[in-house]
Amino acid sequence: MSKQFVVIGLGSTGTFLTKRLYDLGHNVLAIDTNPDKIQDITPFVSQAVVADCARKKILQDFPLAKADSIIVCIGSLKDSLLTVLNLKEMNLNNLIVKATDSSHSAILEKMGIKNIFQPEHDMAMELAEKLDKIGKPNMLDYMPLMEGYSIMEWKCPENLIGKKLMDANLINKYGVQVIAIKDAKSKELNAIPKAQYEFHSGDVLFLFGPNNALDKM
Repeated sequence: MSKQFVVIGLGSTGTFLTKRLYDLGHNVLAIDTNPDKIQDITPFVSQAVVADCARKKILQDFPLAKADSIIVCIGSLKDSLLTVLNLKEMNLNNLIVKATDSSHSAILEKMGIKNIFQPEHDMAMELAEKLDKIGKPNMLDYMPLMEGYSIMEWKCPENLIGKKLMDANLINKYGVQVIAIKDAKSKELNAIPKAQYEFHSGDVLFLFGPNNALDKM
């Protein structure tokens, strides 16, 4: 289902985000103060507009209340905070805001912004988690999902082959939940597998749980 997004600020993050959301079939309004950036992004979005969102009167001209999310990707601290303040004063709470550093993030938190991201910090943390898992037995991939929890793609070990999911008892033994299995025989993804599922050689299990429990797998 197509959603409505507004991306304010077309630096590297805003540009990549805008193009990807549009590629995924969503309606995207891109806003930036730089005419050249707006000209470059126009073929890749639903609408692109030159505007200074640090000025409240200009923001009021856009149909922001209809947006599923408004993503502020402005690099300048001053302009970012002014834009966020204007959006908050318009009672728009569906905000996702890019922070350039921890101080920027702290100020946004004080302003009541719950969805804050730091692209370089977040990418580095995710990469560190993946590097830490390299070489661990049966671990195929690792995706941080929320603070302290992840999903791990795990090759079925030999000691589980022929056993049923309920007999493996991974939730009680390790504190992790099997949320899906890629069946080696049918080549299909078995989402939310039943307790009677019998493991095969080559199965891939998708495990969800706290990071400290996944580390022990």
